[in-house]
Amino acid sequence: MKLVTFLSWLLLTGFPVQASIAQKLLPTSKPVGTSPTLTYLFWDVYQATLYAPQGRFSANEPFILKLHYLRDLKGKDIAQRSVEEIKNQGFDDKLKLTKWQSQMQSIFPDVSNGTQLYGKRTIEGTSRFYQGDKLIGEIDDPQFTQHFFAIWLGENTSEPDMRKALLNIK
Repeated sequence: MKLVTFLSWLLLTGFPVQASIAQKLLPTSKPVGTSPTLTYLFWDVYQATLYAPQGRFSANEPFILKLHYLRDLKGKDIAQRSVEEIKNQGFDDKLKLTKWQSQMQSIFPDVSNGTQLYGKRTIEGTSRFYQGDKLIGEIDDPQFTQHFFAIWLGENTSEPDMRKALLNIK
């Protein structure tokens, strides 16, 4: 009788067939790598996971970067920090940076411990942002997409160990 109860629970919850949010957003996606927790001073900030089709990353193909936040942050501060990271990698077009910061501020919500945000690079090279599986905004600029995701995945990232973990580089 216990097995029947367990199987009924599995069917009711959809547990064995329930797709992850990343798989809902990019059906063939599998994890490529997961970063260690990003810590600033003594605060844990977030942990990141990269998903790509069949678990094989290509910067020119669709992929998803999930950030699992571990503390409270304002969306405007996330946007500001993103612009700083893009600048630190050598991009200095002030007009574009101002535009991108404004767009990110209108998209990025305030987060708290447990919030999961997803950034998706589309086949067209645009960026879509999700809170869970709900679309919260899009930036239709392939140049933004390239520079934004380079914060984590680019060779000039400020967090090379995170990049290696996300890309599963030994």
